[in-house]
Order: sequence, then C-alpha cells, then structure tokens
Amino acid sequence: MKLTQWTSCGGCAAKWGASPLDELVKLVAAGQGDDGDALLVGLAPFDDAAVYRLTDDVALVSTTDFFPPLVDEPDDFGAIAAANAFSDLFAMGAQPVLALNVAAFPEAFPAETIGEIFAAAAAVAREAGAVIAGGHTIRSEEPIFGLAAQGVVHPDHIWTKAGARPGDALVLSKPIGTGIVLAGGSDDDKAAAIARMRTLNRDAAAALAALGEPPHAVTDVTGFGLLGHAWEMADRSGCTLEIDAAALPLYEGALALAEAGVRTGGDARNRTHLDAHVVSTASDAYAALGYDPQTSGGLLAAVEAGRVDGFTTIGRVVAGPAMVALT
Repeated sequence: MKLTQWTSCGGCAAKWGASPLDELVKLVAAGQGDDGDALLVGLAPFDDAAVYRLTDDVALVSTTDFFPPLVDEPDDFGAIAAANAFSDLFAMGAQPVLALNVAAFPEAFPAETIGEIFAAAAAVAREAGAVIAGGHTIRSEEPIFGLAAQGVVHPDHIWTKAGARPGDALVLSKPIGTGIVLAGGSDDDKAAAIARMRTLNRDAAAALAALGEPPHAVTDVTGFGLLGHAWEMADRSGCTLEIDAAALPLYEGALALAEAGVRTGGDARNRTHLDAHVVSTASDAYAALGYDPQTSGGLLAAVEAGRVDGFTTIGRVVAGPAMVALT
C-alpha cells in the first residue's frame, strides 16, 4: 500500500493558506473575550502553541497538528506526524509530557496499517519524553493523522516568535526543501529527507537552552516555508530579517529540482501571502526553496551572535521595518 495514493495533498502543505488562516484567527481572537492573567500565550498574537499558567513555576504548553500522508510508508507517516507535532512544543522551550492521537481513516483502510502509524508515533513520543495516552478516530475519505500534544515550561522561560534584536544571528537546525524533494526527488534523496523529517527537534531545543543567553526568538519551519515563518518573527519583533541564500542548508537534490522548476501547491499560496513582506534578490530557485512548504522542519532562532552547535547560521537581524530580505 502507498499512502500517498489515498490523498490529494499531504503534510504541512495541506494546511490553510496563511492569508485566510490569519483572517480566521483574528475573528476567533476577537470573540474570545478576556482570558485573564493565566493565559500567557493565546491567539492575540498566536504563536506555535498556547501557554497557560498552572502555578508560579509551571505552565502548560498545548498544540495540535495533523495532516494527510506525504510519504508512502505507514511507519514514516506516523513518525513524521509525531515529530512535527512535538516541534511546536520544542519551539516554545517546553518539555513534552503527554499526547493524544488525532486520526481519521477510510473504513476500508487496513487496521494493521493504522496500527503501524500509531506505533511509530508512540515510539517518537517516548523519544521526546512523552506518552500517547489515547485519542479519537473518525471516518474520512482521506487518511489524516497527528497529535494533540502537551508540554510544560517555566512561565519565565517561554520562547516565542517575538523578541529578535538587531545584531542577532539567525540560525536553522534542519535543511529546507522537503516539499520539492518529495514532489520530484530521487528515491535516495527522498529517503534522506524522510530520515531528517522523522528526527525530533529535541536536541536543537536543548542546544538553544544551553546557550549563555536564551534565544531571543524561536519558531519552527513548517507549512508557510522558511520565508513565511521568518516573516512572522520579523513582524512580531519589529525588525528586518536578512537571509543569505548561499548559506541555506538544503536537502540533497533540492536545488537542482528547484532550478528545474519543481514546485508544490503551497508555493503559490505562500508567495501571495508574503508578497508585501518579502524582498528577494536571490535566484528564482533559492526563492522557491524559501517559499517551499516544509513538514517537520527545523527550529529557526534569533540568538546572540555566535556559534550554536547543531545549527547553521543563515543570516542576521538588522534594524529596519518588519520584513524579510533574501539575498
């Protein structure tokens, strides 16, 4: 069985476009009312996860992420979906503790295949330090899987997309190009990308936490592409993010595919949303890689200038209007 034969659009490329999603979030936030002092991070502005203070020393970090298959093997699908969901918690500086399966499958879908997906997700959860303790499964014409994941963090040590400062270095923990490689890459190139997509951002978060000064801003790179998530950081921080195209870590084969014109459906949506926020003087291929929707991508962080183990320095933060410049 090839899982991608059951779906029309998979991975984080299946998420709503950034423009309609932004409108929806604003509508929901406007009707939410006063949430009190306990909600530390909610919808106004939204971040990678919600954060709710439980005690003076403990805050709950909660997120949900799910999507249709973007790979053919059930084991890969379950592992990537879990790693992608926990990434939101690591991007907030939280330690995962609990998760619930969010699942939808056709009734004709083989039970043993669903079991493989669930088992792979559970293994990744254990690696993250969490446990999957239940969930909910419904009928659907297309298979969908992900997690509702919770973690804990000290209220004073929450990482958000805001806070990048002029002089900061921009660092990235995983290569980009998953959408393009999975759309048109060789079997070997796809396998290499899938292996990294299965990898948790746990070690990357630990490296940021071990810095002498905490990261000033952090997010994970997913469906809106590197440029889309960089724009969110620039917007929240009120700075310009300059990204050096030549410094970008790329999956094997990604640049050649981009130069050959391989694109995914999310490319056009991301370009439309970012039209007024991104300026590029890089080649069309590098721009395409910046707009390419990522699934289970790396952590993007603004840190005090200097080397961060496990990260590639891809640019800098400078004083200026909220925007992203790809050069």
